Amino acid sequence: MEHLERCAWFLRGTLVRAAVRRYLPWALVASMLAGSLLKELSPLPESYLSNKRNVLNVYFVKLAWAWTFCLLLPFIALTNYHLTGKAGLVLRRLSTLLVGTAIWYACTSLFSNIEHYTGSCYHSPALDKVREEHQSKQQCHREGGFWYGFDISGHSFLLTFCALMIVEEMAVLHEVKTDRNHYLHTAITTLVIALGFLTFIWVWMFLCTAVYFHDFSQKVFGTLFGLLGWYGTYGCWYLKSFSPGLPPQSCSLTLKQDSHKK
Repeated sequence: MEHLERCAWFLRGTLVRAAVRRYLPWALVASMLAGSLLKELSPLPESYLSNKRNVLNVYFVKLAWAWTFCLLLPFIALTNYHLTGKAGLVLRRLSTLLVGTAIWYACTSLFSNIEHYTGSCYHSPALDKVREEHQSKQQCHREGGFWYGFDISGHSFLLTFCALMIVEEMAVLHEVKTDRNHYLHTAITTLVIALGFLTFIWVWMFLCTAVYFHDFSQKVFGTLFGLLGWYGTYGCWYLKSFSPGLPPQSCSLTLKQDSHKK
């Protein structure tokens, strides 16, 4: 348990920093540009991580939103209820996960449609001899063909969005004190460790995507959509009163307590 406590202390001290929330978006953009440049000018030799069937890609990245949703759900519920004590405010904050689900679904559907309408079916990845008889990606693959269109990087989008969302929600830990409640302390410590490792996996696999997969423009658009999803919610909409709102901060908690006393 002592090792877990130290791990949670490290992750908590790292990911809740305001500097992390401020500079992580820029770090992701810089790493995407650097990785893409490396891929174009001096490709790295193939490795386990360049195989799409690697464990992290199959069991984590392809289920990135499910992992993020399932871990943020209890984290937001526990921390927000601990700070506010109001079920209504907790439900309001949990609606951020519904917003995130809508963003994930809308963007992935858009990417799929763009790839469909800009693509054609070929005999092989060498893009030789278009197979005009196959007008959809699914039909093309069923017949052993290769579909090539403008495939915006869904990994770049989703890993950017998920990592930034987790970091935003973990900012609430500045206000959370669980020393007096052993069960709450254990639950939140476990969630902090899980979310921290998940964030590191998302960032690491984002780097692998930049270095090994997709064309430059596809990764640029994917990352841009991830940044827009994050900034459009946490940077703009959640600042409004008619929104799920940001994680509770000391100033907002003080205002609510003062109004309650009056």
